[in-house]
Amino acid sequence: MRPQSTFTLSLTINGNPWSGEVPVEETLLEFLRLRLRLTGTKRSCESEVCGACTVLVDNRPVSSCNYLVFEAHGRSVLTIEGVAQGDTLDPLQEAFIRNIGAQCGYCTPGQIMAAKSLLMENPRPTREQIAEWLSGNICRCGAYGAIAQSILETAGEYGKRKN
Repeated sequence: MRPQSTFTLSLTINGNPWSGEVPVEETLLEFLRLRLRLTGTKRSCESEVCGACTVLVDNRPVSSCNYLVFEAHGRSVLTIEGVAQGDTLDPLQEAFIRNIGAQCGYCTPGQIMAAKSLLMENPRPTREQIAEWLSGNICRCGAYGAIAQSILETAGEYGKRKN
């Protein structure tokens, strides 16, 4: 048996600093779910196809199933658990609830994280831009219409705040 190599990791997770030793082969998904017990990020295809494991690293969506945790060294990671501000849901979360943008809910954390990244980059996306941006996020229940509507409504809400 060969010795396991480790890496001294420092990052910010949902606004909180974290440092410690991690195995070099540990994925960000394993780190989040097993080490930090942040289980909102889901394991599914493990091949960057379904989007259930989407989190934001420096505000960019990544598939945490194939992103090695040491790649997040010195970066900021946002998971679904960090989207709400205390007991106040993010407007995107509220819109998903209002529009029934989640049926079984398994893909919802990844959908919300990808949508949040889209709205940070493009606060006024078209339906076509939403479809393109979320093309890597699969919803087996077929709630795509409600998901797109939730994003459009949230974009409108964010637009009103800027005026």
